[in-house]
Amino acid sequence: MKPGARLGPYEIVAALGAGGMGEVYRARDTRLGREVAVKVLPAAVAADPGSLARFEREAKATAALKHSCILSVYDVGTHEGVPYLVEELLEGESLKDRLARGPFAVSEALRIGIEIARGLAAAHEKGIVHRDLKPGNVFLSRDGTVKILDFGLAKLVPPSSGAESPAAATTVAGSTELGTVLGTVAYMAPEQARGQTIDQRVDIFAFGVVLYEMLAGKRPFEGATTTDTLAAILKDAPPSLPEEVPPQVVAVVRRCLDKEPGHRYQRGAELRAALEAAQIGSEPAPGRRSPVARRRDGWLAGAAALVAAVAILWVFDVGGVRSRLSEPAQAPARAVKLAVLPFANLSGDPEQEYLSDGLTQELIAQLGRLHPESLAVIARTSVMRYKETKTPIDQIGRELRVDYVLEGSARRETNRVRVTADLIGVRDQTQIWGNTFERELSGILVMQSEVARQVAAALALELLPGEQARLANVRAVHPEAYEAYLKGNQARIAMTRGSLETAERYFALAARRDPNYAAAWAGIARVWAARNQMGFTPPGEAIREAKAATLKALQLDANDPEAHRALAVILTWGEWDWAAAEREWKRSLEVDSSDAENLSNYSLFLVIMGRRAEALETSERALELDPFNVKIQSFHAVVLLSARRYDDAVTTARTTLRVQPDARVARMALYLALFCKGLYDEAYASDREEFSGDRELREALERGYAEAGYIGARRRFVEVRAARFGTPSGVRAWGMAQDYLRAGDREHAIEWLERAFDEHEPNLPYVVLPSWDSMRSDPRFQDLLRRMKLPLG
Repeated sequence: MKPGARLGPYEIVAALGAGGMGEVYRARDTRLGREVAVKVLPAAVAADPGSLARFEREAKATAALKHSCILSVYDVGTHEGVPYLVEELLEGESLKDRLARGPFAVSEALRIGIEIARGLAAAHEKGIVHRDLKPGNVFLSRDGTVKILDFGLAKLVPPSSGAESPAAATTVAGSTELGTVLGTVAYMAPEQARGQTIDQRVDIFAFGVVLYEMLAGKRPFEGATTTDTLAAILKDAPPSLPEEVPPQVVAVVRRCLDKEPGHRYQRGAELRAALEAAQIGSEPAPGRRSPVARRRDGWLAGAAALVAAVAILWVFDVGGVRSRLSEPAQAPARAVKLAVLPFANLSGDPEQEYLSDGLTQELIAQLGRLHPESLAVIARTSVMRYKETKTPIDQIGRELRVDYVLEGSARRETNRVRVTADLIGVRDQTQIWGNTFERELSGILVMQSEVARQVAAALALELLPGEQARLANVRAVHPEAYEAYLKGNQARIAMTRGSLETAERYFALAARRDPNYAAAWAGIARVWAARNQMGFTPPGEAIREAKAATLKALQLDANDPEAHRALAVILTWGEWDWAAAEREWKRSLEVDSSDAENLSNYSLFLVIMGRRAEALETSERALELDPFNVKIQSFHAVVLLSARRYDDAVTTARTTLRVQPDARVARMALYLALFCKGLYDEAYASDREEFSGDRELREALERGYAEAGYIGARRRFVEVRAARFGTPSGVRAWGMAQDYLRAGDREHAIEWLERAFDEHEPNLPYVVLPSWDSMRSDPRFQDLLRRMKLPLG
């Protein structure tokens, strides 16, 4: 067609190109005054029913896809018997033309790849398969945008939430007869090359070829003839990518090019998530922040919560946030961060909450163990605050500083459980992956492993060999044993005498129903360890029972994370066997390095060992994983105290107490930091607040303070405590030793320390804290440290 010719309202300006399926012209829309591209189907081609059908299919498929990464269709029509298609006019070059000049840098290849994947995700969401993705059908605009072109071979398949079964993959109806091969040979998937019925996974394979070509500058499957190329696609493994391509990017390409469709990413959204995860992991991310999310109603409340989260990060100096802002330093590449939100209980029975809560906890544990260097999973305490709330995803993402959230629901009907899970990208709140699982309750552990495996696949995680084996070898569990275990875990959280008794009954029931269920025995061990730490049971009995249950659990499963945690606690505070405890702490972190509470406990072991810098680093890691956990915040205050960062300890403890006024460890850390700073009036005020509910102790404090200030208050206080010793309202020997220390009575302090040593008091190792500095020069105190094999300095 010549310039000036008209197709309806479109005036031809110039020819842009021609191919077997039509001619493309630059044209002007005379109605809107804009330039467009017009694709014209010549009369000879239009006479062929197949070609005309393809042309119409391209028009319909592209018009159905309104996405920034897909070429827009404005209009379709016929003028004097000539079919035409009106599209947006692009300025730039095709990916094919750009590749003629050589490969891309990894960062640019990933950027372009993510944009292509975004377009494919939009198509797959509509049930549309491109079937001819190749560099010639990808356009690189001058402004940096990427567009997918030519949906002429597009095929409509039913949208799927996950991988189709083998049966479904061979029965999807389409416009191409079985045995017909359409597409460009070098980019065909094996099933496409065989002429088999196909689905969206052929686009994933083609994408893998395109990405490989962008990275290597050549195609992964090539031959002297078309037949040789097809043979390579069907049989050969792709050559290795250049050494400079990061392993996580290689893993994405390898999975896209898997010969078996079920082993590839199942749709564009999964592919996009994998590429984004690889992009985060393959480049330094100094100060990387989450992209600005869409505005939502209630943003003021979200902002307030964000301020609280930032305050915690600042106060606790999580990850060195405050230090980095004060002293800029090079930030290392960070892991992708994920939050597993509380699964909804859809059974309609509140008594079934333990099941959905237990599922949440187990998935946090499973996912956290998969690849800790690449995936950081927020711990239970910090996500449970969103239970039964309508907090928007973007707000949760800001508060927890995560890239993705996993949300879902659980419904139990008799002995069957149905679980639905969805992986959501925080940046644009789109679903990356989703699936529904249904099993007998006895198979729920297998189900949890399968969910974890599929989420890992959606995030393009290369699983560690040990985790691959663990996920593949999950055993079935007796349904009643599993129920009892979950109820025991739920009861144990409160850490009161009554709650621990309830927890023990449930764990014992689980062990009776399934004697080989290691987690049940580990639960029993943790109950006894908690009783020892809280002083609810004589130390000898508690440690004996805890260790027996722990060893039983490890006999059943040498890699059970709870059992290793329990044994580390027993060896530290129960037996004071520091060398064995060190080995067990390290083993527990090898099994599960993402358990925030375990990291927090380990930081206290490091405090006891005098390794303060390591303790701070470990405690900060725990806070990153569980920023709203009061226990971890309280322990962090103790770690700061041990490092003699008294001001930070005071600030941290007070921040924690504002959230939970009865947090005992935070209260203790606050008091000791004030004591060490010599702020005795403030320490006295803290005493009065803590003991305001005990009239006798409060009056003793007030009377003593009136007589002789702080020391007088503490002397009157210790008189009352000494009279109560051995009664239900009294404290143990360790408490008496601390009371006498604060009253300035070193002789009685030493005497009570010796009694605490004879009783094997679990908290006695904390004599290493700075509050005992005034006693360090006493030979008797030094002798005590030597007998306990603690640092003398």
